[in-house]
Amino acid sequence: MKSILLIGLGRFGRHIAEELNKLGHEVMAVDENEDRVNAVLSIVTNAQIGDSTNAEFLEALGVRNFDVCIVAISGNFQSSLETTSLLKELGAKMVVSRAERDVQAKFLLRNGADEVLYPEKQLAKWAAIRYGSDHVLDYIELDHDHAILEVAVPSAWIGKTVGDINIRKKYSINILGIKRNGIADVNIDSDTVLPGDGTLLVLGEGKALSRCFHI
Repeated sequence: MKSILLIGLGRFGRHIAEELNKLGHEVMAVDENEDRVNAVLSIVTNAQIGDSTNAEFLEALGVRNFDVCIVAISGNFQSSLETTSLLKELGAKMVVSRAERDVQAKFLLRNGADEVLYPEKQLAKWAAIRYGSDHVLDYIELDHDHAILEVAVPSAWIGKTVGDINIRKKYSINILGIKRNGIADVNIDSDTVLPGDGTLLVLGEGKALSRCFHI
C-alpha cells in the first residue's frame, strides 16, 4: 500500500482515484473545485479544496510524506507546470504529471516531473493497434521496442504445439500464455497444443510482432 497525493479531479483524476481505491492505497485528493472534491469523498482517504499553485497550501499537505504525487490537472497547463515545480521544490519523492501534448511533456520533465502521463497519446496508440487489426485484442507497450499482445490463434497454428510453430526461433517471440474465457494459463511448454477457442499472450520486439502477426 502506498500513500498518494492526487492533484486534479477532472475525469482523468477521478478515474485514477477510483482505481487507486480498488487497489487499497491511501489517497489524498486535491482540487480547487468543491463539487469535484465532494464527488470523490467516498473513494479517497482524505480530500482538500485548495489551489495547488499556492506554495503554502501544498506545504501544509506535507508533500514529503507521500510516496507518489500525481498531477492530473487538465485544461490548465500553467497550473500543472507550477504545481509540478512546487512539489519538487518542497521535497516530493516522486512526481508524475499529466501531459496533453509533446511540448508539455518536455516542459514538465524539465521542471520537476520524474515521469509524465500522456493518456491521449497512449490510448491513441493502443486504439490504432487494437482496432486496426481483426485479430489483436489487447496491446501493452513495455518500452519503445517491446510489447505484449493478446492475439487470436492464427488458423494455421490451431492444433499444433508451441514447439511445432517455433516462433521463438523464427521471430524471437515468446508465448507467455493461452487465454480462454478470460482466464490466462501461463503453464506453457513446447508440448502445449494451441487451441482454436483461445487467444495467445505473446511478448516480443514490436517489429517482430508486426511481421509475425501482420499488424
